[in-house]
Amino acid sequence: MVLPAEQVAFNEAGGRVLAEDVYSDVNMPPFNKSAMDGYACRKEDLGQWLEMLEIIPAGKPPKFEIKPGQCSKIMTGAAVPAGADVVFMVEQSEVNAGKQVRFTGAKTNSNICLLGEDVKTGDLVLKTGTVLKAQHMAMLASVGCVSPSVYRKPSVGIISTGSELVEPNVFPQASQIRNSNGHQMRMQAASCHCAVNYYGIVPDDEDLTRDAIKKSVDENDLTLISGGVSVGDFDYVPAIIEQLGFEILFNKIAVKPGKHTTFAFNGNKYIIGLPGNPVSSFIQFEIFAKPFLRQLMGYSAPEVNLPLPLATDYQRRKADREEFIPVKINDQNEVETIRYHGSAHIHAYHEAFGFMVIPEGTSSIPKGTTVYVRPL
Repeated sequence: MVLPAEQVAFNEAGGRVLAEDVYSDVNMPPFNKSAMDGYACRKEDLGQWLEMLEIIPAGKPPKFEIKPGQCSKIMTGAAVPAGADVVFMVEQSEVNAGKQVRFTGAKTNSNICLLGEDVKTGDLVLKTGTVLKAQHMAMLASVGCVSPSVYRKPSVGIISTGSELVEPNVFPQASQIRNSNGHQMRMQAASCHCAVNYYGIVPDDEDLTRDAIKKSVDENDLTLISGGVSVGDFDYVPAIIEQLGFEILFNKIAVKPGKHTTFAFNGNKYIIGLPGNPVSSFIQFEIFAKPFLRQLMGYSAPEVNLPLPLATDYQRRKADREEFIPVKINDQNEVETIRYHGSAHIHAYHEAFGFMVIPEGTSSIPKGTTVYVRPL
């Protein structure tokens, strides 16, 4: 499913996904334009003393047509006068008494950007599914698309479950830990240009958990829940999801970390339940929740996986699941693994460039082998 489209103001379009093709309403350049500061003349007159007619600044039309034996001084970006087919640089010129100019170089390019050589009126300049970055905003501005049609932002509700959790401003007491998952997921969802609603910590209480999930699904397209999705005595989330009318498509996946990941839907409402360990929730957001959100937004670009050589031998004890390992890139563009203690060790990711993917069934990878790294 892709969310409906809406028109937004130009200044609010950054990071959004285009819901329509965009065509140019002008030629680019819109006139023959000088590529540098110099003198506009006829090619056959290069090397001769030329009468200078005028100085042409950018933004002002030329007053005179160039005829044999004539030139005009011209600034970068200014319109080239009729009759001229070359602009030679100021650095390759000699001026005689301020009235005559001669080209002194051995050769020169035309140094003229021709009308419509970049884009012609009616050309397709941006396609549906494009995420609007700085370079795309420049193109929208160039073609006067000031109210682009984009897909609606998904609204995402964030819930952290667990009686052991306290917020970051609280010093944890015995058996307590600070809630890193909720704020990690909040930032991850915000970086996808979603509208994020944070519902805080819900203790391990079935009624409170149900109330929090119901509130989130009523108010959001997607609800992200960390914790409570495994098989412990206080893992209420899967049962509550079904009580609320959602169909669970899966609640386990053969990956590490993040085995206990749940996906459910009810019409156009979705729930992704992530494990409580911070690395598990972080990675499962990257490999599952983020692509799903991008699908809702009509995002068409594929995920990037970089093929790079491994710097040292790598070994693991179990190969029963696909695994994701934090890595950095050294000065030789080789992949180095980062010391990593498992799914609770979120500190391992603070200096990670990305994570490499180890396929199921692979227990060892020799140095120099090409591995695939997904950047973060």
